Amino acid sequence: MRDYILALDQGTSSSRAVLFDRAGRVAGMAQQAFRQIFPQPGWVEHCPQEIWKSQLTVMRQVLVQQGVAASQLAAIGIANQRETTVLWDRATGLPLMNAIVWQDRRTADYCESLRGDGLERWVSEKTGLVIDAYFSATKLKWMLEHIPGARQRAERGELAFGTVDTWLAYKLTGAHITDAGNASRTMLFNLHTRIWDADLLALFDIPPALLPQVVDSSGVAAHTLPELLGCPVPLAGIAGDQQAATFGQACHRRGSAKNTFGTGSFMLMNVGAEPVASQHKLLSTVGWTRGKETSYLLEGSVFMAGATLQWLRDGLGIVDDVGQIDALAATVSDADGVMLVPAFTGLGAPHWDPFARGAILGLSRGSGKAHIARAALEGIACQNVDVLAAIERDAGMALTELRVDGGGSRSDMLMQLQADLLGVPVVRPVNIETTALGAAQLAGLGVGYWKGLDELESHWLVERCFEPAMGRDQREQQMAQWRRALQRATGWLAP
Repeated sequence: MRDYILALDQGTSSSRAVLFDRAGRVAGMAQQAFRQIFPQPGWVEHCPQEIWKSQLTVMRQVLVQQGVAASQLAAIGIANQRETTVLWDRATGLPLMNAIVWQDRRTADYCESLRGDGLERWVSEKTGLVIDAYFSATKLKWMLEHIPGARQRAERGELAFGTVDTWLAYKLTGAHITDAGNASRTMLFNLHTRIWDADLLALFDIPPALLPQVVDSSGVAAHTLPELLGCPVPLAGIAGDQQAATFGQACHRRGSAKNTFGTGSFMLMNVGAEPVASQHKLLSTVGWTRGKETSYLLEGSVFMAGATLQWLRDGLGIVDDVGQIDALAATVSDADGVMLVPAFTGLGAPHWDPFARGAILGLSRGSGKAHIARAALEGIACQNVDVLAAIERDAGMALTELRVDGGGSRSDMLMQLQADLLGVPVVRPVNIETTALGAAQLAGLGVGYWKGLDELESHWLVERCFEPAMGRDQREQQMAQWRRALQRATGWLAP
């Protein structure tokens, strides 16, 4: 009997490897950060080789630390930062340039031109997405146009494209694959037929030879190269980080929802076996595929959550550690009228304004770093209120609770503010490593390590429930002030 599942949680700022036992408990974890590269304002890149080396290092490290042999692994699952775009040489396996990260805004003007040509509705109907620089298609188009000879080489079949799951799977197994959930984030994948869409490829001038094979999110897709870990291990789970976190939060049923507080903030609701077309600028996306079953999600993506707290530390220097922000914010009873709009890289759902920028408003001579820290927490929470309102209108159902995870969910103050401003309970599970857990569960189901969803749901345990404590009038006043601040941050860089 194989004893463990190994989950690779490849995030925006670090790579992690997490061992899970049969009860779904963390049996070991290793983590390594890697460089964030900012070539120009609004541009964000990663070195693909650094992503791979950091992921391989922590894979090996966690096995050594726990005294686990690769032969004891039932399967490996991948959860990955989504939309980040990698282009590499099939012959050498070397990237042609740095990966363009999901946060990158270099193609915002091109996206604006597509919207100006009236293509937004057509693209949305096919993909479930809005036209935005967030997604992979325009990033890949930019690469093909700016790397000398890349388009010609792509047309000859010499190059391979992938999001980070595909890059890791290639380095792990040699296979060029992705799952439908990650594919649905590229703006090249048809949400309804669940295949690469010829019309979209033509629009973005993407050679089909670049594209990976689409496989199930759960099921053996390939085996690792023996030399990496000492023996081949099935790669049996692939999911974008937010899909994986939704699965790991046991949001298997229609109407259940979670929010991950990571670098960004991502709220997703399971809408069942058919996609829901959003009328409020949300994303309709594939959650996961298991055999003949597909689960769809509605998603609202906020670009800056944990990254806002990192900015308080690294940009303003008002704390030495992100973990100190709660204590600092708690030294004041409120933000004293200060509002922080975390639009540092534009606004995501439901506003989708690539030209918005961050703003601090309402400052007075009495304003101090504690007020700014509290305003940052409130700004993160206010963004999520806008997202939830849009999700409820699109899905036609009201949320009864919000499950939370990610590093930011450790902040008791942020979770209480979120419950207060949403007006629904915020539930934090015992295991907040739900991104890695979801990847592990998809892989485990794929090899029969776990038998079904009921078994997985029995592993989900509540650590704390944050009940709303803010009155309705105060909540509405806070949100009205938020909307005023938001209005001043929008369109800041627009021509």
